[in-house]
Amino acid sequence: MGREEETRLQVDQFILDEIDSVPHLEALLLVWSRRPKRWSTEEMARELYVQPERAAKILQDLVNRSLISESQEADAAFFFYQPKSIDRDELFEALDRIYRAEVVRVSTMIHAKASPAVRDFARAFRFKKERE
Repeated sequence: MGREEETRLQVDQFILDEIDSVPHLEALLLVWSRRPKRWSTEEMARELYVQPERAAKILQDLVNRSLISESQEADAAFFFYQPKSIDRDELFEALDRIYRAEVVRVSTMIHAKASPAVRDFARAFRFKKERE
């Protein structure tokens, strides 16, 4: 298997494991590609064409998965990309490149996944089963 095929498989697995929706992917890529910009919920809502409540949920999901970081300043939260490793940066670079080149394939892959609630339920059941 070549390096490019291996990278593509890593990107696909990352999408399957970590990305709940196309807006989640687009928010992640916006925060990553425009670093060190700090994003407010309202700014992200405008970029994604969603309501601020939806943008807040998306950004918080990404924080909860340790994909982006959050800081509280005065009465507002701001979201930003904080590099964790060179490998993570390389993965996000490949993710950005592959998504731009294969938007239909990647979007279809995301839409074909079970809903986040179903995956969380299955994950909880798996953890319970492993403990027994």
